[in-house]
Amino acid sequence: MEANFDFGMIGLGVMGSNLLLNMADHGFAAIGFDLKQERCQALEAAANPDTVVKGVGTMAEMVLSLKKPRKMMMLVPAGKAVDAVIESLLPYLEEGDIVIDGGNSFYRDTLERVHRLQDKGIHFFGMGISGGELGARLGPSMMPGGDQEAYQYLKPILESVAAKAGDTPCVAYMGHGAAGHYVKMVHNGIEYAMMQMISEVYDVLHRGAGISNEQLHHIFQHWNEGQLQSFLIHISADVFKTKDAETNHFLVDMILDQAGSKGTGKWTSQEALDLPVAIPSIDAAVAARNLSVYKEQRVKAAKVYGSATGKIEFTNELVTALENTLAFGFAIAYAQGLSMLAKASVELKMNIPLPSVIQVWKAGCIIRSALLGNFTAAFEKEPQLPNLLLDKDIADLLKNREESIREVIAQAIKAKIPLSALGSALAYFDSYVSERMSTNLIQAQRDYFGAHTYQRIDREGVFHTEWNVENDE
Repeated sequence: MEANFDFGMIGLGVMGSNLLLNMADHGFAAIGFDLKQERCQALEAAANPDTVVKGVGTMAEMVLSLKKPRKMMMLVPAGKAVDAVIESLLPYLEEGDIVIDGGNSFYRDTLERVHRLQDKGIHFFGMGISGGELGARLGPSMMPGGDQEAYQYLKPILESVAAKAGDTPCVAYMGHGAAGHYVKMVHNGIEYAMMQMISEVYDVLHRGAGISNEQLHHIFQHWNEGQLQSFLIHISADVFKTKDAETNHFLVDMILDQAGSKGTGKWTSQEALDLPVAIPSIDAAVAARNLSVYKEQRVKAAKVYGSATGKIEFTNELVTALENTLAFGFAIAYAQGLSMLAKASVELKMNIPLPSVIQVWKAGCIIRSALLGNFTAAFEKEPQLPNLLLDKDIADLLKNREESIREVIAQAIKAKIPLSALGSALAYFDSYVSERMSTNLIQAQRDYFGAHTYQRIDREGVFHTEWNVENDE
C-alpha cells in the first residue's frame, strides 16, 4: 500500500470532515477513517474536485496510507472513546508517529496518554479547537500542546488551515504535555463567564426595562460595531431577531431557561481551586447554570418571594452604561482566565506562552473580541505579567468603565435582577485593588478556634494567641 497522504482523521462527524476538507483545500492529501460508510462517502462527495480526499472504513488502511512521520487526529467524544481509539491504533503505529486528540478531553487524562505513548516513541498531542463546525471548515482557532520538536511536522498543516487575525494564523504551540487542552479548558471557562454576563445584561434590558427583542437585536448589533465587537455579541444579535417557525413568536422566548453544559467550565473552577487562583466570575457562571436547572423550585419560590419588578427605566444612558459594564466584565473574565494560565504555567511547568494564547484567540474562536487587542500590548511590555489589572492601559480601560458597572449593579439589585457574574467581576476588581482586605479577621478566627496561627504586619514570624476561650463549641 502506497503512503501518499499527508494527514489522517479518525472520526468523520461534521467537525472531523470539515477540518479534513479544510486541509485538502490547502493542498494536503487528506484521508479519513470512520466505521460508518455513509460518512466516508459524504466526505468524498463534499470535497472540491481538485483536492485529494479519501474516506476509508478500516483503521489500518488510513494509517498505512500516511507519509512518515505519520500525522493523524482523532475527533471523538472525550473519555473512553479516546482510549479505545488509541488501543486500536497502536498495532499500526511506529516510533515518531504523531497522534492528536482534537476533542475536549480533560487535561489530566491527556497528560497520562502523553506519558503512556511517549514510552512507545509515539508523540501524543492534546489540541483544543474552537470555532465550531463552520470554524473547522473555514478556519478554526487551535491550541496544540505536546512535544515541541514533533510540533514542527504539524505546524505547516495547522497554520495553513487556521483562522487568521490579520496575516497571523490563530494556532501556536501552547507548551509541552497537556498544555493545549489546559489552555482550551480555560478558554471554555472564560466563555462561560462571557455568556453569563451577556445573559445578565439581556435580563436587565428585557425583564428589567421591558424592551422588545427587536430593540435588543438593534442594540446588540450596534454594540458589535464598537468596543464590544465579538463573536458572542454578534450571535446574540442574531438570536434576538430569529422567529420560531412553529409559533411565529421570537424563538428566544420559547426556549426553556435551563442551561446545559459539557463540564469544561466546572473543570476550570475545580482546577483553579487546586492551584489556587481566584476566578470568581467563571465560578459564578458555572453556578448560574447549575441554579437554572432547578426550574420547578424557582417557580415555587417566585410565588413566595416575587420576581423581578421590571422597574428599570429604559434610557440611552442605560444602554451606554450596559455597554461599558459588559466591556468591564469581559476584561475581568479574560484577566481571571489569563491569571490562571500564568500561574499554571509555573506551577504545572507547562511554559504556556501567554502572548501566543491571546493571538490564537483573536479569530476563529468563540471568545474572540476586539478587547483582545488591548491585551497583546500588555504582554509584549511584560511577558510574565501575573494579572492584566497590573497593566497601565488595562487599568485605564477599567477605570473609565468602573462607574457604569457600579450604577448598573445598583439598579439591578433594586429591581431584583441577579447579576452573579458581573457582580463577582466587580467584587474581584474591588478585592484585587484593596491594599488591605478584611481577611486579617479570618486569620484571627482560625487561630481562635483551631490554633492555625497568623503572621503580623509589624515583624517577621508565625504567631499564636490564647484567646481566652471559655468553651470550644
